[in-house]
Formats: sequence, C-alpha cells, structure tokens
Amino acid sequence: MSIKEKPAKQHTPMMVQYHRIKGQHPDTLLFYRMGDFYELFFDDAKKAARLLDITLTSRGSSAGSPIPMAGIPYHAADNYLAKLLKAGESVAICEQIGDPATSKGPVEREVVRIITPGTLTDDSFLEDSRDNLLVAIHQQDENLAIASLALSSGQLRVETLNQCSELPSVIERLQPAECLVNEEMPLPSILKSRTGVAARPPWHFDPASARQMILSQFKIHDLNGFGLENLPLAIGAVGCLLQYVKETQKQALPHLQGISVEKSDATVALDGASRKNLELDQHPSGDLRYTLFGVLNNTQTAMGSRHLRRWINLPLRCQKTLHQRYQAISALLGGGHYEILQQSLKQVGDIERISTRIALKSARPRDLIVLRHTLAALPDIQQLLTPLEGIARLKALALAIGTQPDLLTLLQRALVDNPPVLIRDGGVIAENYHAELDELRSLSQNADQFLLDLETQEKQNSGIATLRVNYNRVHGFYIEIPRSQSEEVPAHYTRKQTLKNTERFITEELKAFEDKILSAREKSLAFEKTLYDDLLNQLGNAVSALQRLSQGLSELDILVNFADRSSTLNLTCPTLKTKPGMSIQGGRHLVVESVLETPFVANDLSLAPTRRMLIITGPNMGGKSTYMRQTALIVLMAHIGCFVPAESADIGPVDKIFTRIGAFDDLASGRSTFMVEMSETAYILNNATANSLILMDEIGRGTSTFDGLSLAWACAEFLANQTQAFTLFSTHYFELTQLTNAKKTIH
Repeated sequence: MSIKEKPAKQHTPMMVQYHRIKGQHPDTLLFYRMGDFYELFFDDAKKAARLLDITLTSRGSSAGSPIPMAGIPYHAADNYLAKLLKAGESVAICEQIGDPATSKGPVEREVVRIITPGTLTDDSFLEDSRDNLLVAIHQQDENLAIASLALSSGQLRVETLNQCSELPSVIERLQPAECLVNEEMPLPSILKSRTGVAARPPWHFDPASARQMILSQFKIHDLNGFGLENLPLAIGAVGCLLQYVKETQKQALPHLQGISVEKSDATVALDGASRKNLELDQHPSGDLRYTLFGVLNNTQTAMGSRHLRRWINLPLRCQKTLHQRYQAISALLGGGHYEILQQSLKQVGDIERISTRIALKSARPRDLIVLRHTLAALPDIQQLLTPLEGIARLKALALAIGTQPDLLTLLQRALVDNPPVLIRDGGVIAENYHAELDELRSLSQNADQFLLDLETQEKQNSGIATLRVNYNRVHGFYIEIPRSQSEEVPAHYTRKQTLKNTERFITEELKAFEDKILSAREKSLAFEKTLYDDLLNQLGNAVSALQRLSQGLSELDILVNFADRSSTLNLTCPTLKTKPGMSIQGGRHLVVESVLETPFVANDLSLAPTRRMLIITGPNMGGKSTYMRQTALIVLMAHIGCFVPAESADIGPVDKIFTRIGAFDDLASGRSTFMVEMSETAYILNNATANSLILMDEIGRGTSTFDGLSLAWACAEFLANQTQAFTLFSTHYFELTQLTNAKKTIH
C-alpha cells in the first residue's frame, strides 16, 4: 500500500503532521516551511521538480519507504510561485507558527494562505495593464450567471445570460485567470482547453447559503441595493466566488465594497469572433502595437491602462455618458491642459492595487512610498483641474480624487524616504516617529563607538597592540588576537574560537554588552514591525477613500490620454444620432495607419434605413477587409467616448457588432475552417437585430464555387429581408451584385 495509506504510527511525527495538513489541501501544491526552505514531498515534489526544473531528491524514509522531496529557498519563493501559477497550479503556503526552541515535537505549522491563479494581489505576479480575474459560472438549463472578481482591485461584477451560446463571448472578453465551476455540471467547451479551472461543490452555488455569504460580506440586510434580489443564479455565482476567496485568503476582505450588476442593454455587444477579428487588445503575434489598445494607450498610470482596456472591451450605449466624455476631451484639448496633466499623472502610482494590499495587510514599505508620492501630487492635479470645473465629468472626477492631506502627513512622518523592500529588514520607520523606537535604535547605533572604546582600553590593559574587537552574525562579538601572542592574553579572557592564525576570546563585559545590543536589535525590529502594522491599520480605515481616488485618477488618465491621442493621431469628435444609420467622411483604419510608411487613403461610408447593406467587391489585397474593420473600429471608438479617425462621423444607435472575417480552423474541437465559418455565420444570423453592425467577408469561400455562391446569396438575402441589420458584405462572387436590383436597401 502507498505511503498515504499506511497507519500514522508508521510515520515520523513530522510526516504525520505533513499528511494531516496535506489532507486538508489535496488539490494544491503544499509549500511546507522547514527553516529557510519550503519543502515539497511525494507527488507534490515530483510535479514541482518537473514544472520548476529543480532537483528531485529524497529525505530519509517514512513508513519504510523513501520520501520524494524537492525544496526552494523561502526568500526566492516568489520566482518559483510565478512559474507554478502560470502553469495553472495553486499553492498552499504552510508556515511555522510555533517556536522551534519551545516545541517538544514538530514545530506547529498551519496554512496561512492559498495562492491561486485568480487570487493574486502581489505586483510581481500581475500584469500592469490587465485585470487578473477570478470567475464563477453558475448554470441552470440555458441560463447562466457569471461573477467576476479582480481581487487586486476589489471590483466585483456579475452578469446573466439567457443562452449558453453566449458564454464563449464573455470568456473571450474577460480572459479570466481562473474559473470556478460546479463539479456536478458538464464542463463548458470553452473551458476544456484552459488552465486554472477549479471544480467546486454544488452547495457553494446554493442561492440560500450564497445570499447569507453576500449579506455577511457587505454587512447589509437585503440585496435590493445591488439589484440582485430576484437573480438566484447571479446570487449563487457571487456566493461561490466569495466563499472561494475567503478560503484562499484566510482573512476578511474589507476592500470588496459592492457588486456591480452588468446589464446587457447598456453596452454594445461583441462576440468572441468579433473581438479576435477586430484585434481590440490581442494580436496573433502577441505585439500590442498591432491592436486598437496598443495604438490608443498612452496612459500615464498602470490603473489607467487597465481601465482603458475595460472600456475598449465594454463599449457603452448611453449617449449621455459618451457626450460627457467627448466634452471632457474637448476641454482638455483647449489650451493644452492635457499636456500639463500628463506630467502630473506620471507621479501617480498604482493606488488601485496598493489600496487592496493595505486592506489585506500585505502592503510592503515601498507600496506606501508610492502612495505617499501619489498623494503629494494631488494638489497640483487639483489646481490644474480648477479652470475646467465647468465641465461636468471633470468636476466629478476632481471631487472623487480629493487631496487626502492627513494621510500624506502621516506617511511623511512615519516612513524614511528609501525603505528596504521588507519590513523584517528594519530601517522603514522614520526617526522621531516614536520615542521608544528611537531609544532602541540608539543602543544599536552606539555600539560602534563602544567597540572602538573597548578595543582601545583592552590594548592598553593587555599591551597587545594587534588586538581587535569584532562582530559577525554567526559568532557574535569577540576579541581577536594573533595566535603568536595568545600566551599574553589576560586571565579573565575566555577562549571562544581557535582559528589557523588567530584566537578569539570573550570577556564578561563584552558578553553583557552583546546581550544588551542583540536584545535591543531584536526589540527594535519587533517594535518597528508593530508600528508598521499599526500604520497599515490606520491606512486601512481610508481604503474606501483610496479606492474612490484610484477610480477618479484612472478615468482622468484615460480622458487625458484620449485628448493626447486626438491631437497626435488627428482624431475628430463623432456625433451620436438617435436616427438609425451612420455616415463617415474620410474614415481611416487607426491601427493600419499607425504602421504604414505611406499615407493611409481615407474612405467614406453611408448606411441608412434605405441603405442597409453594401455589397463590396474587388481584388485580393484591395483593402476590402481593412475598409470593413475600420468601420467597426470607428463605431466602437465612438462608443467608448473617444474621438475617431475621420473627418466627420455621424453614428446612429448600435446594439451589437458582428464580424465574420478571415479563415481559421479549430482542430482542437474537431472543427474545420469551413465549419468555423458556418458556425460564426449561424450565430450572427440568429442574434443580430436591425440596430446591429455586421461585417461579412467572403462567405462560402471554404467550399465549391456553386455551393459557396448559394450560401453567400442566401445569407445576404436573409440579412436584407429578415434581420435588416446594417451590413458590409464583401465577396468574390460578382453575381451577388444582382441583389441590388432585387432589394432597394442593398447597394
């Protein structure tokens, strides 16, 4: 039988402890702290050795069998954790919480946190410009709810879907790092090839227990304020997500302060294929320069770049909000306000993520220095916004940002200018912040002078001119004398160590000083840690204000960025209309234009209730796909509140953007290029409305000429007669131009 199956009495006490803890976390790698190392045993050791390319060895035996073992230094753990998390693994950190000096058996240990791909908060594991999302999916028949949490920022959202077929679009948009699913439900196809999928018990999704979890988290009496009361699937998804995060973090989550219920009718919908075809924030080459996000992103802050990515992936339909953004951009362009604000925003750190680490008591000293620098920049930002207070959106952002003078004063008093990375190294708290700490430090700092005085005194008393008083971390303080003069040492010297050329001694006076100094250093470090924890508690009371500050600065950064892009890239304010249709004069493809060495040739477009479909013909490489994509990107940019690459753009209501462009297979799912094309086409035909924008490129090219023409003709007729969406339909089949004679809305 296996090691795990053998009776506990056959294991050593330490292995009994290990198996008990590992049994509580069977699906995670267990980092078991032993001194200065994290050790992994048995199957964990084999997997870690393979994934991390570290040595697999063994540690004695337990129950008569060798114990496979691998280890990593605790001070280098972050580097190894990053590799494991990237591979989709989760890791339980088991620390020594007992005192080895007083423990009669194995030192007491417990798991202090579980690190999973979707619950990261440390910057070393996170990408600056992308949210790291944990998602919970709750399904019942064809209905779904998807809850998503960016733990590093505290933003919790949930949305509901009426069709399972919509799930891939949401997953493509969110790009979650980790997904929680019901272990008794079939795994959705979109998740089968993804890492970081965790199966959870069905009761974690139960609406009744999930409701209590939500009420407890947010200290409320009902869910009406969140708009969740009549959404049981959404409640189940949120509850499962909260349960998982509390299990992994093993502490309260005070920075989660609300739930945003996403409404599908508030945004312009894009399915996964459309996002891929339009290359919004991902390119097959991995180079962001060839994406809309890459061209638009000149934000000055990390949190601004993340918010910009959210805006691009979730364009709005609310014209009031969009008009406020246009108005703010115009005001920032006037007088060059954006250029000065950009310089001030360069001083702003990632307060969104730092406030989370403050709330979770994991903020490091340098996080607080970044916060201090940011708070110091706020008065200048407020002064720059004062002339723009007549602009509604900018005035609201100025109020959200504030100045926080009390927090700034606290951080200026409490911290040195250049602290070490970790509080355990000491030297973080500033002088004169606390008298007791200053006194303890004084004892340590005066040690050097004491040793010099002692050395001079002992030289005189002993007559040994080569005598030295020194210190090292292993042996402490000592008096060192050459072995050739060891016979001359005073009688009250006690030999401490003999080396090849020297002898080391200790005296009662030096021993008493050593005890005093080492005690003072230990007390100084311990007291400094106490003061630092108290500082985090004080800052924790301001987390809500810091979150409002970060949100305000993020949006300001985006609007300033849009003003910069408008000036640099020659963008124009679009006009949103209530009448269906769109008219674009001198439109350009912003991404293509940014990489071309020659001027981009601008194009016009006109779609109206009497002109709903354009049949586009022409040779390969003639620009058909570019023309179609530029139309979609102009419409999308207008709906994130950005100016657009055109001489003018009048855009009516758009509820969805669909694209069927390019030829791709999906061999992992057993789908040929033609099957993918037909599946995407069917999705468009079934989901488009009269207010949708559809781009159809070369339908039917994956089969014979006659069958392809028949398919293209049938699709065009259906869109023109049934859906009546605004459609750009490119084709090699010149026969399709005959449709312009059969239907007046086709041109």
